[in-house]
Amino acid sequence: MVEFKIVISDPKTGKSYSYEAKDDVAEALIGKKIGDKIDGKLFDLEGYELEITGGTDNAGFMMKASIEGTQRKAIVVPKGKGFWKTRKGVRARKTFAGNTIYEKTAQVNCKIIKYGKKPLEEPAEENAQEEN
Repeated sequence: MVEFKIVISDPKTGKSYSYEAKDDVAEALIGKKIGDKIDGKLFDLEGYELEITGGTDNAGFMMKASIEGTQRKAIVVPKGKGFWKTRKGVRARKTFAGNTIYEKTAQVNCKIIKYGKKPLEEPAEENAQEEN
């Protein structure tokens, strides 16, 4: 049983929404890469279109678009995501996950590129309103 946490970012408002992808929805994401487009119908978001922007694997290593496949690689990076040293000329070897979603992916980050008619709402907010 494959399960992912999906984080959808709304560029207009700057808010992020979290969803759980299980079973059929998660299976549909396996094999997708960073930069691929996803139909919002997978998450009951009619009319929305999403783009995969990144994610992390089960050990917490973030996905990097330039690493093909599902494997982890330790590469030398001079700057960018995952690199915190700011002195001039400093480089370090950092481990990143590949750009493809697979069974051991824990989180998938997406952004909205096409909006639907229904506005996004936090799933937790809906549950809290029902309880009150």
